[in-house]
Amino acid sequence: MGDNAIKILIVDDKKENLLSLQVILADRGYQFVEATSGKDALRILLKNQDFAIILMDVQMPLMDGFETAEMIRQSEKLKHVPIIFLTANMNTNEYIFKGYQSGAVDYMIKPLSPEILQAKVMVFTELFRKNQELRKKEEETHTLNEMILKANKELASQYAAIEKHADELKKKNMELDAFTYISSHDLQEPLRKIQTFANLIMSNEYANLSEDGKTKFDRILYACNRMRELINSLLTFSRATLVDRRYEAVDLNTIIKDVKEALHENLNDIGATITTDFHDTAKIIPFQFVQLMENLIHNAIKFAKTETPLEITIKSRLVNGPDLQIENLSTAVNYCHISFGDNGIGFEPQHSEKIFGVFQKLHGRDVYEGTGIGLAIVKKIVENHNGHINAIGEPMQGATFNIYIPY
Repeated sequence: MGDNAIKILIVDDKKENLLSLQVILADRGYQFVEATSGKDALRILLKNQDFAIILMDVQMPLMDGFETAEMIRQSEKLKHVPIIFLTANMNTNEYIFKGYQSGAVDYMIKPLSPEILQAKVMVFTELFRKNQELRKKEEETHTLNEMILKANKELASQYAAIEKHADELKKKNMELDAFTYISSHDLQEPLRKIQTFANLIMSNEYANLSEDGKTKFDRILYACNRMRELINSLLTFSRATLVDRRYEAVDLNTIIKDVKEALHENLNDIGATITTDFHDTAKIIPFQFVQLMENLIHNAIKFAKTETPLEITIKSRLVNGPDLQIENLSTAVNYCHISFGDNGIGFEPQHSEKIFGVFQKLHGRDVYEGTGIGLAIVKKIVENHNGHINAIGEPMQGATFNIYIPY
């Protein structure tokens, strides 16, 4: 018999009766356990309590079926096991009542009808099987509930940690916004003085300047005005939330035109050329993108080859998100891919991530000037656009920056 066989306890002081019961109930997958007396039955039940039914003879020496049933019913774990009395003498109402009173669920009078016995046993064994399945389901449910409770506790702990971190981050952002706001206001004071004196020169001395002096003075005024615009934009940016930031469909040619104007002298000094090929407009925060392009061009100028004119190529095209296979980009949207390439000194491929770090410089201060923050700002602006940037380079073979922003 398998471990899952339904067990039936048969109790009778006569071996032939035990054998007869097993013959009647054979071939039904039952496992039979024999007891030849009431005392023997109690001993078995103390060790093994998972019986589906007990078939018990009433007339047994020393301890009859009634007494045995009464003792079984005193056990909390055994009182629900159904007992069917088998007897030849249960022929009066008083005798039958005593059988039920002692704990029987049914009785059968000998000689037994095989069909009726099989039917009655089948009812109780099937009920036992269903109860077993129900208990198993309850245990599985309990285990699952315990797992869910444990997972919920872990999630609650993680959520509390996230909330704490979010509060700390919010506080830091507020402090940073306040610092940026104050710093930007402080920056405007010296700029205001520059513009005041520049206006005095414009009013009183401009006519006395040479043509070259006038050109340079005009550039000073242009740079002052532009710096004021940049500071005002920075103030707006520092106060803005993600919801407040307004993206505009902008022709990238206008961005590059403004950048060329701002960096006119820098580009002319080294004979640099900028070639563009833009597919369409891009959804960007305009003033941030001007700063992005300025930083990339400054970077290209700083790392240009000494004896080779700097050539910068900026292109854009529309690409499908699923085709990119870039981990932190969504496959549900399309992207504007902007490539910025130059023919400068390039960099070692292993530094492709390092160059975007704040204050990260691949060369000594005495070799190339700079703060080491320009490309970090570029990356931050790209992230503000929910985009991605990477860099590809080889020593003395130039560098290419690939920017992806939602279209």
